[in-house]
Amino acid sequence: MTEPLRVVLADDQTLVRTGFRLILMSEGIEVVAEATNGTEAVEAVRRTRPDVVLMDIRMPETDGLEATRRIVTGTAGGPRVIILTTFDLDHYVYAALAAGASGFLLKDVSPEHLTAAVRLVRTGDALLAPAITRRLVERFARRDPGTAELHRSLSALTPRELEVMTLLGRGLSNAELAARLQLSEATVKTHVARILGKLDLRDRAQAVVAAYESGLISVGGGATAP
Repeated sequence: MTEPLRVVLADDQTLVRTGFRLILMSEGIEVVAEATNGTEAVEAVRRTRPDVVLMDIRMPETDGLEATRRIVTGTAGGPRVIILTTFDLDHYVYAALAAGASGFLLKDVSPEHLTAAVRLVRTGDALLAPAITRRLVERFARRDPGTAELHRSLSALTPRELEVMTLLGRGLSNAELAARLQLSEATVKTHVARILGKLDLRDRAQAVVAAYESGLISVGGGATAP
């Protein structure tokens, strides 16, 4: 029997936590802890070892961005973080994606979308709304000295992997990648897994950010030479 999916809810608004808890529990998803700030969220994760964390980006004391950094740093195989926000174009959301969050949801998300999103990221995939994610990255991606190392590391990718990475950065799904490159979805999944492994990226969300920050895709949408 499959173990129930375990979630930590972190939001300083009681009504938001209550509503999300009721939705998740009605679908057989276990809420193992709740937190009202980022410090409590980090402690709850350490204590309960959940599969997924639903993390509000703006909370008192320690915010969701810092909490996300603490949770994902040095915890390969740890919980996936979904950022909760009231804004779909917010530099905090972009920073959270860069820090290792697996995606984001608006707080007015439908119950069906909420539960589907939690189940999706548990499998190791990223929760991406491609158009919104691209706008986030294009708006906030900045080249800085820290990205030079990542840019150089792209040399570890094969020409085909660079092609896949570029299309990943544009938000294409595996099915869309397979159709564009005339490959099977299984082959595409293999390429994606190798790219994530070579670049030490957690998931597709970080791959989108990395494609821009490394210079593989220029802000504005064009691909550049690695």
